[in-house]
Amino acid sequence: MKIVGLGPGNEVLITPEASSVLAEATDVVGYVPYVERVAPRPGLTRHGSDNREEIRRAEQALEMAADGRRVAVVSSGDPGVFAMGAAVFEALEAGQPAWRALDIQVLPGVSAMLAASARLGAPLGHDFCCINLSDNLKPWALIEKRLRLAAEADFAMAFYNPRSRSRPEGFARALAVLREACGLDRPIMFARAVSTPEERLRVTTLGEATPEMADMRTLVMVGSSLTRRIPVDSGVAGEWVYTPRSVV
Repeated sequence: MKIVGLGPGNEVLITPEASSVLAEATDVVGYVPYVERVAPRPGLTRHGSDNREEIRRAEQALEMAADGRRVAVVSSGDPGVFAMGAAVFEALEAGQPAWRALDIQVLPGVSAMLAASARLGAPLGHDFCCINLSDNLKPWALIEKRLRLAAEADFAMAFYNPRSRSRPEGFARALAVLREACGLDRPIMFARAVSTPEERLRVTTLGEATPEMADMRTLVMVGSSLTRRIPVDSGVAGEWVYTPRSVV
């Protein structure tokens, strides 16, 4: 069984290794929008499910792999970053003993975090951290604690799942914490649907940012105290953003 990263959206960012596995799979398992990124063909069955069914999805994939099928579990970006990699191993640990004899491989993909950083320059060019702002699987108090500690450590920060229709207030709370911890002038970057025709990039400051600038397709980054902005005539956002490697 293969756990496959589909990259951030554009087909050219899918690795040749992942493409080869998908071409040979008998079954593709994943969240519906990601499964639909794999073109239908004879001999392939696509199994799409809801976004909150990760463990059941992983169990289904393990069951089919145990029956001898060539299964690819797909995620957008990299499967090890807030995606199906962890779900499969959680199901494996709690599941049938026979599943542990399966040949399971994780195939990396280009994460949204790295794709967004590349489009904007190198905002993650020095020490950084990555935080999922969804409180579906962890309490808000833990998210706020990690935000404050990351700001105190002066990391550049990348945020997944900043704002959804069901919890629109979460990102507003995160912005308030970041303004208090980092100040109003700290650069913040919004990269929506990177590498797709719907891509939108925006660079502003924490003081000027509003919650409505983000949704679930947006990767948000906040710079460290050293992060710099270079206005240019080129560059996809009209400026480049980078964090220097030297702290002296």
